[in-house]
Amino acid sequence: MGSVVIGTVLGWTSNISVEMKKGNYNELPIDDDSLGWIGSSATLGAMVMSFPMGFMCDKLGRKLSMLLLTIPIIIGWLLIINANSLVMIYIGRFICGMIAGAYCVSAPLYTSEIAEKEVRGTLGSCFQLFYTIGLLFTYIVALAVDMKIYTIVLTVMPLVFAAIFFFEPETPIFRMKQKREAEARESLLRLRGNKYDVDAELREIKSALEEEDNNQVSFLKSIKKRSTKKAAIICFSLMFFQQATGVNAVVFYMSTIFESAGSGLDPKIATTIVGVIQVVSTFVSSLVIDRLGRRILLIGSNFFMAISGCLLGIFFTLQERELVDRQTLATLGFLPIAALSLFMIVYSMGIGPIPWMISSELFPAEIKSLAISVAVTFNWFIAFLITKFYLNLKNAIGGDVTFYIFSVIGLVGTVFVSFVVPETKGKSFDQIQRELNGEKSSSDGIENLGYSN
Repeated sequence: MGSVVIGTVLGWTSNISVEMKKGNYNELPIDDDSLGWIGSSATLGAMVMSFPMGFMCDKLGRKLSMLLLTIPIIIGWLLIINANSLVMIYIGRFICGMIAGAYCVSAPLYTSEIAEKEVRGTLGSCFQLFYTIGLLFTYIVALAVDMKIYTIVLTVMPLVFAAIFFFEPETPIFRMKQKREAEARESLLRLRGNKYDVDAELREIKSALEEEDNNQVSFLKSIKKRSTKKAAIICFSLMFFQQATGVNAVVFYMSTIFESAGSGLDPKIATTIVGVIQVVSTFVSSLVIDRLGRRILLIGSNFFMAISGCLLGIFFTLQERELVDRQTLATLGFLPIAALSLFMIVYSMGIGPIPWMISSELFPAEIKSLAISVAVTFNWFIAFLITKFYLNLKNAIGGDVTFYIFSVIGLVGTVFVSFVVPETKGKSFDQIQRELNGEKSSSDGIENLGYSN
């Protein structure tokens, strides 16, 4: 539900941006520049909250920290609902974005700490799946009701989350970190069932925490290691390619893109169709990500996002440069929907979920939390730049050139992954660190030939 809430925050403008520009939201004058700030304020808020949420989770606990987020996000939505100026919308969006960014840190952390190791990967991938469900939910509700009712419905979602999550336990790992073994045992019994023998798992948790304490390495010493430097280059580059290929421009302004394309289909319906496709493709991705490996999905994702961006650019070239007549353009009305559907499919199967996953696999344990927080902050910063300046760029150089730029970035990402990013599927943490350090073992050689399970 936390992930669904993220989707509702980021997807709020998707199906109402056209109406907002017509002055239909609280009769406020909204142009492309102010719409850019409305969209990007949320990403700016998310960027600001990445670090503090990590500290909150360690000090207050995973559960309490997430429950406390309910209060500010409701305040943010109420500011948006009752906005009598653009500043109120900006502030409301910034606050809601802060909470969305906080959920990005806390929800995956909570999930990873309560899940049995056999299903940890599957449950981890559900974060991206339910984010797309949150987006689809906003598309459908915006299609069914007016903007004010639509925004009120989205305001209720954090309350639904809090009502459900209030009855869930704190993670056993956090309780063990607090030296409260009895409460950790209760959490495990609640999560696994009364017939489950929790002693073995408690010993495993305790052993892992003791090993973590015994193997502490200073931050300065860790960042000097070749493996850490290479992990940073890979993770920050993947975060850049994830956002700089234009995904948040597509998510925030999808109905605007469809309206600009002049497709015969209602922009709201077209947006909803793409949302359904994204949910299905994300679900498929969760099933195949551990079978096909990370690299092949990243390469395919970047390449076909470049193709879809190029197709959309070609359509806008034909339209904006008036290279064909209106009848020919009308027959090509399916192209924007097809291009954006392809874009969201391949994004959801590769560059969308994998950068988050591979960050936890590449960074050494002693700086993992800090490094991932920095990477998440960087990700939201790039998202802010793309979201804020997409419409400005489109108006300055044309929609076609804008998507050609996204396409070129996708091709650069394809080359980068092909030559720099290692495959981590089926490899232990030690093997990954050895490979990043340029070392080889006999087992690594077998895995690199493709014989690993």
